Amino acid sequence: MEGFQLWVNLPAQLKMTRPRYQGISAKDVPVVQSENGFSLRVIAGYVENVRGPVVGIAADPVYLDVHLAAEARASIPTVPGHTVLAYLYHGRADFFTCAEGVVNITAGELPVPAQINAPRLLVFNDGDQVTACAGPQPARFLLMMGKPTGEPIVRYGPFVMNTQQEIAQALQDLRNGTFVKR
Repeated sequence: MEGFQLWVNLPAQLKMTRPRYQGISAKDVPVVQSENGFSLRVIAGYVENVRGPVVGIAADPVYLDVHLAAEARASIPTVPGHTVLAYLYHGRADFFTCAEGVVNITAGELPVPAQINAPRLLVFNDGDQVTACAGPQPARFLLMMGKPTGEPIVRYGPFVMNTQQEIAQALQDLRNGTFVKR
């Protein structure tokens, strides 16, 4: 059994609102089947006029579970200006050279091979699509997009706030039993 918890960084004015959870059953996630050997399970957002079951999130996310057959190539439109991430969780895939030689990913200071092994998180530069190619074996990855808040991010365990002071307040509220807003 596999599963993912996908969390969204909310804008500052929504951070301390009442928490929300949306449990989604696999049977409720629509699938867009391509003739090119890949499929997209649409968890949130829209792809080819198909809407995912996760709705009502401030960052307008698009969450796709991408299944590439062996040797398949997928080019998936992205939302320009949105943060775009891919989490390769099965197999090997090429996100670099199969897109006509264009490297559209942030690799930092480390050399990155064309074929990447799972597990690996990739952060893409701004653009209008992500292209991925599987090798001789199938590959699977989550493709996630969301509207950036433009605000600073401070993390501590499961908490994501904008300042160290907000983290300290959240921890104090948790200790006092006043953290959860009703």
